[in-house]
Amino acid sequence: MRFDVVTIFPEMFSALTQWGITGRACEQGLTSVSLWNPRDFSKDVRRSVDDRAYGGGPGMVMMAKPLEDTVEAIQANHQQQGIESGPVCLLAPQGKPFSQQMAADINIYSNLTLICGRYEAVDQRFIDRKVDLQISIGDFVLSGGEIPAMALMDAVIRLIPGALGDEDSAAQDSFMNGLLDYPHYTRPEIVSNLSVPDVLLGGHHAKIIDWRRQQSLALTQRLRPDLIETARAKGLLSQEDEQFLHSLA
Repeated sequence: MRFDVVTIFPEMFSALTQWGITGRACEQGLTSVSLWNPRDFSKDVRRSVDDRAYGGGPGMVMMAKPLEDTVEAIQANHQQQGIESGPVCLLAPQGKPFSQQMAADINIYSNLTLICGRYEAVDQRFIDRKVDLQISIGDFVLSGGEIPAMALMDAVIRLIPGALGDEDSAAQDSFMNGLLDYPHYTRPEIVSNLSVPDVLLGGHHAKIIDWRRQQSLALTQRLRPDLIETARAKGLLSQEDEQFLHSLA
């Protein structure tokens, strides 16, 4: 999968392209990241990409034209390489909340263009003309869209076949089955007088599966009961799950 990222701070993305799982995925050719600076498409000497807002108010607004020209250059590059252009996505507080399901849905595209906003806002005319999807990673405000873009890319890249060392890892992540992940333990067996649960030491595979499912249900019920209701509405809970949840109450 290819990501085309529009940002005035391309250097920030070395954290994603050079390190960890995402860095290995880039190195192995499972994904690629092309960085585009809208300043390169600005027409004035100062390479301006922002200006004062009409109507007054604090902060500056990212200009439509440099962003539009950048997106058009990206799509022209796709055409030259015989690539079908995927959606153009703006990372913005007003966007649709990002989720694990959205990461899986995005993974079907061969490429995605991500717009990292800066300053107070982005000119609405660019959004109306060029943006297909707006995404938010939470109800809070950051200084720009770079960190949300990297969070989205990380979530999508780890779903690409071959990106993880163990293909079962992604399937067992939190939210993949609608619930939070179960607790995990490693060596040594005892840490500060706290022992690994006996069921994990017994080697009984079926009992371990049941224990992990119940722990996942209990943790989700305690920390994110809204996910329980969503899983119930989607028919993801079995009769045994419901009986266990009833026993918790």
